[in-house]
Amino acid sequence: MKKLENKVAIVTGAGAGMGKAIAMLFAQQGAKVVAGDINPIRLDELAKEVKSAGGEINTVVANMSIEADIDNLINTAVSTYGTLDILVNNAGIMDHFQPVGEVENSMLEKVMKVNFEGPFKAMRSAVKIFLEKGKGNIINVCSIGGLKGGAAGAVYTSSKHALVGLTKSTGYLYSKSGIRCNGIAPGAVNTSISETIDMTKITPLVNDRIMTGLALNPRAGEASEIAQAALFLASDDSSFVNAEILTVDGGWSAY
Repeated sequence: MKKLENKVAIVTGAGAGMGKAIAMLFAQQGAKVVAGDINPIRLDELAKEVKSAGGEINTVVANMSIEADIDNLINTAVSTYGTLDILVNNAGIMDHFQPVGEVENSMLEKVMKVNFEGPFKAMRSAVKIFLEKGKGNIINVCSIGGLKGGAAGAVYTSSKHALVGLTKSTGYLYSKSGIRCNGIAPGAVNTSISETIDMTKITPLVNDRIMTGLALNPRAGEASEIAQAALFLASDDSSFVNAEILTVDGGWSAY
């Protein structure tokens, strides 16, 4: 039997990179996937690939900074399949590696809305469904930036630290209600998130304090490697794992 047979799973940021790999792997393992992304062209490509492989998927154009889009994503899963079993909050954007003294209000608001407020609101809706059915599973892509201070800029780092805290709080508080909530902390991974970085904004301070640490990375990970970690957390293989952050970075953060 497939690990996620007949489970209904929402995956955000599913148009490319880790989100796409997670959505495809979940579908291969029997999940009915509701994939959200801001890019409709990438969603169409994902849907074709999943369906050609025999998987089941519905796609929803969703900007995680817009609450109505988040509601539509949740409602699509429930209206299409009658329930929700797994929520994967993967969508995220970077902040040009800016230290706090260089951050504009617009960047602060933009990154926090996508990286923290979006997952928060999606989780709030999902938990209500999970409480009614007595079980549910949330997986948040938290990043090494959620555990360390020098892997990204001030806003991204803050947003991912907040998501780590939310993950632990949710897993702990709802642990007696059949709900698990865990996070994945990837290191550098070959994904499209680099498209949200303006390298012209990299300052000498960033080159000195952040880029030197990035140079210690043994290698960049592949989206498929992160997807396997997500599958572990989504399946019964991890039934006793809760409120935990699983680091998947090839050993980079051990320095």
